[in-house]
Amino acid sequence: MKHLLSIILFAALLVSCNSSDKSKSTSAESTDVDTTTEAVAKIEKQLKTIETDEDLIATALMAAPAESRATSKVIGYNMAGEFVTLKEGDSEYIVLADDPKKDGFNAACYHKDLDPFMARGRALRGEGKSADEIFAIREAEVKSGEIKITPGSTLHIYYGPNAAYDVETSKVDGARLRYVIYTPFATSASIGLPETPSAPNHPWIMNPGTHRAHIMISPLENEVE
Repeated sequence: MKHLLSIILFAALLVSCNSSDKSKSTSAESTDVDTTTEAVAKIEKQLKTIETDEDLIATALMAAPAESRATSKVIGYNMAGEFVTLKEGDSEYIVLADDPKKDGFNAACYHKDLDPFMARGRALRGEGKSADEIFAIREAEVKSGEIKITPGSTLHIYYGPNAAYDVETSKVDGARLRYVIYTPFATSASIGLPETPSAPNHPWIMNPGTHRAHIMISPLENEVE
């Protein structure tokens, strides 16, 4: 009887070992499949350098809200270096494409009410005015009513260190969004926000008390759009 029990226990032990080995083998195979899948996904993510006007339009529109991209106007420097309308549009947004002559990527989307203010800045830069001169000139023109900035008008800035994008999604590699809400002549006391950011992604007021007073919302350092 004892001999029979020994044989049964030995057989059970063999079955247990075989099951354990199969489990380990299956787990290893699963890990290999997962790793291969990740590698294939990375290969399939085709990044393209911004080389054409169509590339400029596709990437610039990522600065606009998704529901307005098809109808937003896009302006900016084309690949030939001319400042033109790259795409017509009739939404409430105007998108400024990345300047292909500059390193990295920087596109912006702003409410159409801000266009006179933005266009004036571009014109003054074209005349060779310095940043301080542009600030002073537009400050005087806003105060006189020659230029109007509607409180609450927004600016979305889509920026990053690279000038390559995913051809399927149009997302620029490593780019993120920063938001600006214009509140002309507001101060920290008048709207209750600090003059320096408390933490990433927290709102704060920049240029308080001036025509360029605006609420800034910058992204988290490790957040990629």
